[in-house]
Amino acid sequence: MLSSVYSAGLAGIDGFIVTVESDSKPYLSGFEMVGLPDAAVKEAKERVRAACANSGFRFPEAALTVNLAPADRRKEGSAFDAAILAAILSSCGLIKTTFHDKCIVGELSLSGELRAVRGILCMCAAAKAAGFKEFYAPEACANEAAAVKGIKVFAIKNMRQMIDHFSGLHPLTPVTPIDRSAEIINSYPLDFSDVKGQFMAKRALEVAAAGGHNILLIGPPGTGKSMLAKRLPTILPPLTFDEAIETTKIHSVAGTLADGTSLLPSRPFRAPHHTMSAVSLVGGGINPTPGEVSLAHNGVLFLDEMPEFPKTVTDSLRQPLEDGKVTITRASGRVTFPCSFMLVGAMNPCRCGYYGHPTHPCTCSSAEVRKYTSRLSGPLLDRMDIQIEVPSLSYEEISSTSVASESSADIRKRVIAAREFAQKRMEDSPFPIYCNAQLDAAGIRKYCNVDPSAHKLLEQAYERLGLSARGYDRIMRVARTIADLAASEKIMPPHIAEAIRFRALDRTSYGDKP
Repeated sequence: MLSSVYSAGLAGIDGFIVTVESDSKPYLSGFEMVGLPDAAVKEAKERVRAACANSGFRFPEAALTVNLAPADRRKEGSAFDAAILAAILSSCGLIKTTFHDKCIVGELSLSGELRAVRGILCMCAAAKAAGFKEFYAPEACANEAAAVKGIKVFAIKNMRQMIDHFSGLHPLTPVTPIDRSAEIINSYPLDFSDVKGQFMAKRALEVAAAGGHNILLIGPPGTGKSMLAKRLPTILPPLTFDEAIETTKIHSVAGTLADGTSLLPSRPFRAPHHTMSAVSLVGGGINPTPGEVSLAHNGVLFLDEMPEFPKTVTDSLRQPLEDGKVTITRASGRVTFPCSFMLVGAMNPCRCGYYGHPTHPCTCSSAEVRKYTSRLSGPLLDRMDIQIEVPSLSYEEISSTSVASESSADIRKRVIAAREFAQKRMEDSPFPIYCNAQLDAAGIRKYCNVDPSAHKLLEQAYERLGLSARGYDRIMRVARTIADLAASEKIMPPHIAEAIRFRALDRTSYGDKP
């Protein structure tokens, strides 16, 4: 007897439907599995046999052939276990129901319990897109799958519970979706009001948040670079529902979601150590998984002590920063992971860390200062829209209690207002632009209305600083954001001047010592 049950697999962050076909012949005994399964899928034969017996059912004594279609696409992982056992029991007549509108996903333990699998949100989204009405997921990750609207999600604790449901003995009720609007919030324990002084750096971070710009913080040890960077997500606009779904998909595939989490509530902040490899940063592996750049999608990637990262690692960021996605090609196929993120780097100004410090003498020569900063390649520095120095604070600034710092909530209001101001201007764009950092050369010509006097100032800066064409574009984008914060449609000289001040490493005098 032939039966078909539907399951789902993963390709990158996209799910795809797999048809699990089971054919049984009563006059022989055996178990064959075809359809390009990997080792984990092949091992399902032993898991389903033990799970069936330990769930109180006798495993069929028959010649079983299980096919995973499409047969020309490699199947990986253990998510097909539950569907394989359901197909076998259906082909032997132990389950009498139709599976045409049902999709089953889950790993089986030997006891028959269903274990959580990675990427359940992506699989449920694929099932919904394919027209399925019901989705069966392990109880441990059913809330995650329930974030997908328009499909009933059933939480399955063990195989017996699922069989009783299909047999009509103990029908299950669908998981009640949680109100996602209450989940998508910006709740952080950190706040900009904790940071004393550093008004220039705070202003630079506000501009970066308003335009989605990459930013490099340069300063001696202990000036608050990491403290400032960790508070950047608190002034970014809250995640939209679509952004939350896309970001959660990536973390679901990577297996980094906390138990019981259905959607990420706020923008991710990733801060990997400088000993990481290029594969860990951009993604890869035999079975490609997302790297840190993708885990920071719609959020912030913070690289502390940036020159200490191997140059091959930092240079691997260049293409993802431009394209907003990473494509990984392997012999078995290619997958694409989105990676639209804000890059925040922090670095000391020199090897000893005290170049420019007012009291601590620097032991580096001018050549050593330049050599240290050259650990970051020119093309990568070009992609850092804002390069701002973070100076040491005086005792009076640290100990002062008279000047209260602005809270993150107050700064976020200005950031959101600036983004809304920019969105109205770019409504006629043929493709979606969410922030000024995404403007290409055509967008800069179209949306950056520069006052003639500002053009003259920019021309002088271009010649004196020896800017590249990309550096020119970066200044224009930052100036556009500064004008948006001032609610000005025209870019004026003060906006250009402030954008130029945010390019510290472009100054030819950087590294010179008296």
